[in-house]
Amino acid sequence: EDRQTDNLSLSGQDRRCATLRSDHPADVQDGHRTGSYQEDRDSSYFETQFRDRTIGGRRRSHGDQQAARAQQLYNHHDLFTLSARAPGVDSQPDRLATSASVPTLDRPIAASSIPRVEEFRVEASRADGPDLTVANLIKRFTPEFIAQHRHHLARQVESTLARIGFCRTAPMGGRTYACNQCQTKVSLYNSCADRHCPQCSGARRSNWLDKAAQLLLPDVTYFQVVFTLPDKLSPLILGNRRELYRTLMHAAWESLKDCIESELGMQASAMMVLHTWNQRLEHHPHVHLLVPGSGPSLDGQSWIECQQTLGTGRRPGKPTLVDNRKLSSEFSKRFLKKLNSLHRRGKLAIEGQLAALQEPLAWAKFTDSLLEHDWCVFIERPPTAESSPQHVLKYLARYMTGGPISDRRLTSCENEIVTFLAREKKKGGSKKQVPVEISGVEFTRCWSLHILPKGFTKSRCFGGYSSANRTTFIAQCKLLLPPNTIAPQDKHQQVDAPQPSTERPCPKCQQPLQLIAETRRPSWRDLFYGPDHQPWFES
Repeated sequence: EDRQTDNLSLSGQDRRCATLRSDHPADVQDGHRTGSYQEDRDSSYFETQFRDRTIGGRRRSHGDQQAARAQQLYNHHDLFTLSARAPGVDSQPDRLATSASVPTLDRPIAASSIPRVEEFRVEASRADGPDLTVANLIKRFTPEFIAQHRHHLARQVESTLARIGFCRTAPMGGRTYACNQCQTKVSLYNSCADRHCPQCSGARRSNWLDKAAQLLLPDVTYFQVVFTLPDKLSPLILGNRRELYRTLMHAAWESLKDCIESELGMQASAMMVLHTWNQRLEHHPHVHLLVPGSGPSLDGQSWIECQQTLGTGRRPGKPTLVDNRKLSSEFSKRFLKKLNSLHRRGKLAIEGQLAALQEPLAWAKFTDSLLEHDWCVFIERPPTAESSPQHVLKYLARYMTGGPISDRRLTSCENEIVTFLAREKKKGGSKKQVPVEISGVEFTRCWSLHILPKGFTKSRCFGGYSSANRTTFIAQCKLLLPPNTIAPQDKHQQVDAPQPSTERPCPKCQQPLQLIAETRRPSWRDLFYGPDHQPWFES
């Protein structure tokens, strides 16, 4: 969510919706909460966001001591914060975002995924001047962050930060190139390939975008639907990320599917991506869905065209999907039903300041109060007739990997204070960006807040787009669509795209570089145990 967002298929209202943090209807438009409430809210989940007291398998509670901290980092490299009373971790659906182009551990990195010479940065240095990047800031402030928060820090957070610390450094191995003309040597080190790393996984984002684009059909209107949870749920969600993120995604899909089938009589399908942040890096869980407005009927015998609003003499009709108020009501009911089921079955970790919710009466009062807050569901139609669904896909692909903030939003890092740009919180959906100043340690804490649970899939496909149905669904759509709408797309797909050049130019004379040495990427076990481990591992 950076300055390039203005060029995408997203209206001001949708941008405003994506950053709402209010939990009261009076504050829906500006999403601004100030004063003691915000301070109390932050403190209420400060510890739950990093607590890691898992049981089962090889996981140990926080109080257990191990001879080598590196071993526990090796086995846990994502963040989940289930308590000792929480159940084991369930398996996850297939991973749409995972691709073969991302190099696996203990294998040399593919030539196509090595960063270009002019984009490569050797070692992490002080994050100022040209080295002002998110990755360098994380590397710079991680030791102090670990020192301050180690006692309530999940092992998965430490593991992810450790991987980022090794990314594109000499211990990772890599390739050495030489220029035969000017004798210049260039070393390119392997990347960590962690999905949270700000300087990795460009190939993964590109792969996801290519696969998602294959599901789009010509002459079909696509809508972007955003489901946002009330701000009051944040403390509970941060202590139960895996269960409640999954509940959010399933409740959103089920409510949308029910409305589409009942109102349009059409088979529903959607691509969904989970976001957990807002412009200021605060916890703000919501999902974006790309939904076709046309599709096969429920019996599969006819094609249902996209609905249009009633036009007037001056204003023509506009495409519409379903009733927004009904969808919001259905979403809140389904989410709370699933939430109550999790609580009744003892699947939620409720500790600290939320411990009172273990009592049935307190829990019932808490869930009833949620209905008084805003359940923001926004349906974004294409802004213009020329708008393309690829614009929304590009917007979503930028945040498939890499974390909640991009390098271009950083402005400075002086006296341990990080300054970055964020949209101003004002009524009317203002696009103005204002500087936000926080300490480097707080920046690292906020960034770490959005590390997903191990193996959690943030991009999922439902309905006709699911992996089990997509082949049959797309074939059915092409059969029911008019033939003249399919031919141009098929013809376009037959054109082979030119292959990018794999030769690397010399940074001095621009002559092709020659590969003279290659080192395999070591295992994480060797890196965590080896002499190049970060100093904060020893504490």
